Amino acid sequence: MVVKLQRPILVGGLGLSFSLWMLDSWHESIVQVSEFGLLSALAVGGGLWLFQKNRPKANLEQPDSLLVERADVESAIAKAEAVINQLAQEAENHTALGNLREQVTQLLLEIDRQEIKLAVTGGKSAGKTTLIEVLKSSWQEELQQKISFQETAPLFIKAGDKLDIDVLVEVQKSDFVLFLTNGDLTDSEFQTLQQLKAANQPNILVFNKQDQYLPDERASILLSLKQRMQENLVATSASPIPIKVRKHETDGTVQEWLEQPAPDIQPLKQQLSEILAKQSQKLVWATTIRKAKLLKAEAKNWLNDIRRDRATPAIEQYQWIAAAAAFANPVPALDVLANAAINAQMVMDLGNIYQQKFSLEQAQTVVGTMGSLMLKLGLVELSTKAVSTVLKSNAVTFVAGGVVQGVSAAYLTRVAGLSLVEYFQQQEIALDSGNNLNLEKLRQTLQNVFQQNQQMASLQGFVKQGVKRLLPEVAVEKAVG
Repeated sequence: MVVKLQRPILVGGLGLSFSLWMLDSWHESIVQVSEFGLLSALAVGGGLWLFQKNRPKANLEQPDSLLVERADVESAIAKAEAVINQLAQEAENHTALGNLREQVTQLLLEIDRQEIKLAVTGGKSAGKTTLIEVLKSSWQEELQQKISFQETAPLFIKAGDKLDIDVLVEVQKSDFVLFLTNGDLTDSEFQTLQQLKAANQPNILVFNKQDQYLPDERASILLSLKQRMQENLVATSASPIPIKVRKHETDGTVQEWLEQPAPDIQPLKQQLSEILAKQSQKLVWATTIRKAKLLKAEAKNWLNDIRRDRATPAIEQYQWIAAAAAFANPVPALDVLANAAINAQMVMDLGNIYQQKFSLEQAQTVVGTMGSLMLKLGLVELSTKAVSTVLKSNAVTFVAGGVVQGVSAAYLTRVAGLSLVEYFQQQEIALDSGNNLNLEKLRQTLQNVFQQNQQMASLQGFVKQGVKRLLPEVAVEKAVG
């Protein structure tokens, strides 16, 4: 879509340390007296008992999301629906509208859902499948409430794997999460738990396969987990290691065999039962709010795509207008921004696309603010140097009057326009929401967009485009030939 510039062009200027030390000290002490395994286990175990007895009970503490009421859920759904309606207004026949509206209908039904969805996640071989089987056989029957279990794909198979992100998104659609670990937390596990906490996702950290450790090792790991997480934690053995049994007969013979101990998950069952008895409705509401936020984000992404398609041609036209103005009236490099980087009319046009209404006076204020930020960040000088470096490869192009200034002006106009688009996309969807700029966010956005557009390949392509527009055909052939 091409945006027609029917308005006059208004070229304007732009102006846990202590806790970790204790853990290390305790761990070293335990290692030094490892020959007294039973004694150290009793000592550390006693310390843990006192620690638990004297601190506030935290095993039922849940995220702030469980303070929600039904009205909060309805409000979250309404906000998602408002973005969908805005998308319908700006793109009446958008292909995603049907699915988005269907999700709204489903969310309204979710408010009164009775079934609790329990997700079990963690790394490979953490015991997810076995724990689910044990819970189904020994706990689910004790409940009057219906529970559905979801085992996620294993996390942390490969560093930075997109699958981990997909798993966490799916987990947010569950009412409660059991996060399994086989020992002390790795950095990846700790970061994932922090992400769940940030998303207000109720969860319990399950130290599974505890029977695979000696008593003193087990106590040390539990202490470390408590100190690092300070929240819901329980130790289990969903499938304990078989124990060798030896029986001495009266005739002097000895018989040996392996016995399979019963699963040790009673503390986990007790915690889950208490949480569900007290908070089932809140869990469902909290999940519905998270789903509504995900739906709102999905609709906003579609809306931003539509708006960006409309904004891009406008930015391109303004950048070449700025280039022509600077080329016709060349100025010193550091004054390029003040003469042609961006203009108030583009601010107004982009604001209209993103429902951020600006008067001419307000737009001129934005121009000055962005100009000041660009100068403080050193973007003007950096861009001019980058453009000069590309143009120096051809003497004819480089010496042509105003080429550096013209291409630099176009480049800065593009960066400024893309930065505004990126900034607007981060804002809440609202009609006539005004122009109260968050300068810190705008500064970060400018810096990020500038860095993204500094790749040499894309910069060379941009410079060639600029030269073709500014120089006669003969000079162009020499410049790019």
